Amino acid sequence: MFFRLKPSGPRTYLQIVENRREHGTHRQHVIATLGRADELAASGALASLLASGARLCDQVMLLSALAEGADGPRLVARRAGGPLLFGRLWEQIGCQAVIQDKLAGRCFEFDVERAIFATILHRLFVSGSDRACDKWMEDYAIPGIDGLALHHLYRAMAWLGEELQTERGRQDQDTGLAPRCVKDEIEEALFARRRDLFSELSVVFLDTTSLRFEGAGGESLGQRGHSKDHRPDLMQLVLCVVIDAEGRPICTEIWPGNTADVRVLLPVIDRLQQRFGIGRVCVVADRGMISAATIEGLEQRGLEYILGARERSDRLVRDVVLADERAFAPLLVERAHGAETQLFAKEVRYQGRRYIVCRNEAEAEKDRADRQAIVAGLEQQLKRGDKALIGNSAYRRYLRRVAAPGAKGKPGSAFEIDAGKLAEEARYDGIFVLRTNARVTPLQAMLRYRDLLEVENLFRRTKSVLRTRPIYHSSDAAIRGHVFCSFLALVLQKELFDRCRAAEFAPEWSDVLRDLDRLQQADVTAGGKTWSVRTEIGVTASALLRACGIAIPPRIQGIPPPAPATAAIPKRRGRPRRGATRP
Repeated sequence: MFFRLKPSGPRTYLQIVENRREHGTHRQHVIATLGRADELAASGALASLLASGARLCDQVMLLSALAEGADGPRLVARRAGGPLLFGRLWEQIGCQAVIQDKLAGRCFEFDVERAIFATILHRLFVSGSDRACDKWMEDYAIPGIDGLALHHLYRAMAWLGEELQTERGRQDQDTGLAPRCVKDEIEEALFARRRDLFSELSVVFLDTTSLRFEGAGGESLGQRGHSKDHRPDLMQLVLCVVIDAEGRPICTEIWPGNTADVRVLLPVIDRLQQRFGIGRVCVVADRGMISAATIEGLEQRGLEYILGARERSDRLVRDVVLADERAFAPLLVERAHGAETQLFAKEVRYQGRRYIVCRNEAEAEKDRADRQAIVAGLEQQLKRGDKALIGNSAYRRYLRRVAAPGAKGKPGSAFEIDAGKLAEEARYDGIFVLRTNARVTPLQAMLRYRDLLEVENLFRRTKSVLRTRPIYHSSDAAIRGHVFCSFLALVLQKELFDRCRAAEFAPEWSDVLRDLDRLQQADVTAGGKTWSVRTEIGVTASALLRACGIAIPPRIQGIPPPAPATAAIPKRRGRPRRGATRP
């Protein structure tokens, strides 16, 4: 049924009309003629009629209640896009089930799984400390977080990093490894859920970074060492992330901040074999994690490796491998947006060692242009004077000291551009050298090593997009839990991007967060009833939900009242009645 305006001469009448199907056709039947439309509007009779009918319809009653202004219903609006999307991914990849299973038998008085999810969602959207998360989550419609406070988030972090008193945990501590924690069991359970009969961990990529603390940094993790954040004045820890050949994060290892990168690789590999039951594996790692003892240890374990070599500091690589005059084999790699990268590779063997010399033509052109820009700036600076040149490391590498007198017997410029250093530096344009014992072709080894860039991108996301800092926790357990939440955030982000790629959709991360935040949900309570009203959904958010198989929620839906809480029956104390022990 609907209203219809029926013109009749100079006047217009308002009718209630119903569609009926008769003899295979639709016909309109007038149920009632209410009167002239202008008189009904002027007298207020139409408004009274509509208000009377609105009492029988919840949706219309809601709109009427909203129009009442300050004396109307209670309205609470929260952002719902992020909790909807990442909450469903959290369930589908098994994070929720795994954590709840690990919590079985623990008697926390709050929902630890919800506290962890809220922290991870905060890490995805704005990041920061857990103290900031306590206030941030009030603006988001995250199910099950009612009653969570800041100390609950701290306790959840401490539980994730809690040490396990097992035989394996004691062995790890005896061998210098980080103690086995609850987070390790969660990593293993998540790996087991996506592992099938034919999947194997045949290639692993490892890299390390440092994360600084704002405070003391726990009992043992906070130490001063080589800071990749360029803050040697602060305590730090060393974080190692391991990912598989498909770019999925597998696990993390955390070390005290004074641990050298070259001491990390072998213990991590040994622990991977114990935790995930891997057999044959090829290790891909950067030059900073490599030493002679590390390579010897990998060969003793019978493991394959593709490792970066130090072109400038390794005399064998500099004088023998790079001096090899054999021709390169070309490889053209397609990149995003139709671009192409020209690569070259060749194999050099010397005293039983196998090296792969690689050249990236685009990087070579970039190195050449950067050097020319530095030399041009250096020439201009030399004309003005050379006092400030020594403090500039980019300039200093291309200079040499001279002692030529000036025109009037005064000392001339103390430095000049060293042509020999320029020619030596040109040898390394776009060049990187690998050492490997893997049974792969030179081009395959080069492509595998290029995949290590995914780990570096992962660290960039950990430090920028998913800002793990600042870290204010004062216990090792809470620090491990805080860092592990960034790992779980990366797992969710990787899963989202994989599903978007399968749907041929490649959104920018900033667009993802912005469009999800625009999807908001308002809970309206009036007359003892509660409705949920959502805002218009954006193009990016709609495509994200579609790629993840999530239905878009209706614009208006009623929320059922919560079930009444059943009063707990108090336990009987003391000696039971005699009748209670007899049939």
